[in-house]
Amino acid sequence: MSGGVDSSVSAALLKEQGYSVVGAMMRFWPDDKRVDTFDSCCSPDAAYEARRVADQVGVPFYLLDYREQFQQHIVGPFLKEYAAGRTPNPCVNCNTKVKFDELVKKAKLLGCDYVATGHYVRRVDGPTGTEFHRGDDPRKDQTYFLWGTPVSALPYILFPVGTLEKPHVRELAEQHGLLTAQKPESQNICFVPGTVKDFVAEHIPRAAGYIREIGSGEIVGEHMGTQFYTLGQKKGLGLYHTHAVRHVVHLDPGSKTVWVGDYADCLWTGLRASAANYLLPLAELPDVVEVQVRYRATPVRARVLHRDDAGFELAFEQPQFAVAPGQSAVLYSGSRLLGGGLIEDHVRTLPALPATTGKEAALR
Repeated sequence: MSGGVDSSVSAALLKEQGYSVVGAMMRFWPDDKRVDTFDSCCSPDAAYEARRVADQVGVPFYLLDYREQFQQHIVGPFLKEYAAGRTPNPCVNCNTKVKFDELVKKAKLLGCDYVATGHYVRRVDGPTGTEFHRGDDPRKDQTYFLWGTPVSALPYILFPVGTLEKPHVRELAEQHGLLTAQKPESQNICFVPGTVKDFVAEHIPRAAGYIREIGSGEIVGEHMGTQFYTLGQKKGLGLYHTHAVRHVVHLDPGSKTVWVGDYADCLWTGLRASAANYLLPLAELPDVVEVQVRYRATPVRARVLHRDDAGFELAFEQPQFAVAPGQSAVLYSGSRLLGGGLIEDHVRTLPALPATTGKEAALR
């Protein structure tokens, strides 16, 4: 229970269906976190509201301490990825490493048969086992974040609101008199106070360098750190006076270089992914899949050029703009979630950097 309306209604529905329900919230926040830096989920206030909802539903509630695991699996890797010039998705890691791994194991030890969450995902049990499918509300579908779920955990996870649309969930909350019925949704990364840029600046040292043209190596601007940029970005680049629109094409923390180019330079014809997880036997992965390369992106058809236990390689049916290393490439067949992996960078041929002299040397 997160203290939000989706998990609140999930608890109420399960209780109505005859399950013996235990409410639990995972504590992630450290003791020294300022009260004014909390997002609306996973905070002390959210824990208080989750406990009150549990009382309303008539189920026991426990606050479970997962601070060490959260720092190890979520916050630490998040900062390391930005320092390496990649764009991480911490919600994927949280579901993979904490909620549907650590928590499922804990539930089994406590004698629970299932872990239920408020995710908009449909569980389908068929002759070949448990499958995850897109939620019935396309605006809220959250399968993108669940590709890393261990296959062994699939049978132990329930999604009570997966077949519902968000307005109906709020109506059910009102009908049950739940205090979270009109609670606003959390939109931010739960452990990031303010903006991601400010959080990254606080934890990763600035390393000034140059912004260069991908085609020629020409210096067209200066920056204070590659960690402040993402692939495809065109606003706020701080380029020297130019009328040409430029996008970030490649980030190289090693040489402290942000490479920019035109729109065509940001088009990817395919991708390689590592750290793969498949929710079906690898031999059953189709030769043609739909792939989603960011949460709000439209899935596109792609041909599977290579697949093994470590990763896969895809060729897009149509080139895709700004496919960001560190983000997830999530595989589907229709509504069924097949698995996914972490996007790796292209192997690019970059212009040779000149020897550093004068002003260039001062920036390094």
